[in-house]
Amino acid sequence: MTAATCALGDFGWVGLATSDPADAKAFYARLLGWQSEDLPAGELGTYTILRHDGGVVAILYRQTREARAARAAPHWTPNLSVEDADASALRAKELGGALLRDPHDLPGAGRVAAVRDPAGGIVSLWQPSGRSGRELLADVDVLRWHDLITTEGDRAKSFYGELLGWHYETDASGSTTVINAGSPIATIREPREREGAGSSCWIPYFPVENTQRVQFEVEATGGYVLSAPFDGPTGRSAVFADPQGASFGLLEAARAA
Repeated sequence: MTAATCALGDFGWVGLATSDPADAKAFYARLLGWQSEDLPAGELGTYTILRHDGGVVAILYRQTREARAARAAPHWTPNLSVEDADASALRAKELGGALLRDPHDLPGAGRVAAVRDPAGGIVSLWQPSGRSGRELLADVDVLRWHDLITTEGDRAKSFYGELLGWHYETDASGSTTVINAGSPIATIREPREREGAGSSCWIPYFPVENTQRVQFEVEATGGYVLSAPFDGPTGRSAVFADPQGASFGLLEAARAA
């Protein structure tokens, strides 16, 4: 999917809020071969674009001082394409979500607002602009899938359905596939063992050739396993945490179509 065809409500890039940007950059470079490029972000300081084979995978930035003081866990945040970040943020509040950061501009790239859904998952509402904004939506094939891990799936489904027009298909196990513009893009499911049941979170999945082999590399470079390699409807996957504690997934097969 390219930026030109990215539908409203689709996932684009992801952002990593981390307590240690230098160590996080080194971890993902060793594990997945990502390259990093630091860029100015106005009053926000700097942010880092993470690339694989020239394509944008994600951005990385240091958690705010307030988040660190509150001992907020580092985390990955998916960015969802919207037409108007300000209007979408207001609608999210009307639907029971919480505005975590007011809509603000990322110079030359777009306008973004961070919200927490009623089930506790955090997303950013992304209104792209300029070349950089289009580029951040252009290589979503590098990002294979997303899971919303939550014990309050019904609340989450209602919120995103109203906000973004998502539709859903639920299988016999209770796992729900998210459908946007006719294509499956994510799963909403209960947490597995070691993933924790205390709060909801979004987990991005990145492609690898062999999750079992990468598991040993994760542990050797300071990360740890949250969910061992598992065969599911989207392929063989596993969930890990990086050395700072941010959860992410790795997926062997091509995304379900």
